Amino acid sequence: MEQTLIILKPDAVQRGIMGKIISRFEDKGLKVVGAKFMQISQELAATHYADHKERPFYAGLVSFMTSSPVLVLALEGVGAIAICRSMMGATFGSQAAAGTIRGDFGVSNSFNLIHGSDSPEAAAKELGLFFSDSEVLAWNRANEGWVYDLSGDEPE
Repeated sequence: MEQTLIILKPDAVQRGIMGKIISRFEDKGLKVVGAKFMQISQELAATHYADHKERPFYAGLVSFMTSSPVLVLALEGVGAIAICRSMMGATFGSQAAAGTIRGDFGVSNSFNLIHGSDSPEAAAKELGLFFSDSEVLAWNRANEGWVYDLSGDEPE
């Protein structure tokens, strides 16, 4: 199973749509294996977005991410990274397709509701920034056999 990091950004928190977004991931069969409602520090935001440091939007992004609490999630499932990226939609809400999180809930190109890891390497790095090993739990959901074929057999 693959794990990925999702951050519900300050605009998702302040608009009260966290539950709607989490439900979409769970409805798709992804499992929450870690969750933190937290205020991101300037230092953590700067580290997390270090790849964007030379970009013109960097200072505003760090300021935005530290302006309000966020909900940080570790999600798990087969193909979790690609599934989450697809469900999130295009970066800018005005370009995101209906049916995606940003397409359905986005009202601003600046405030785009959600961050998701874009590769297995990024997921490992980002999960390590926000969670200790003991904060990401290995557990089995009662319906996993209905979500994934756990028998290992292929359909006939």
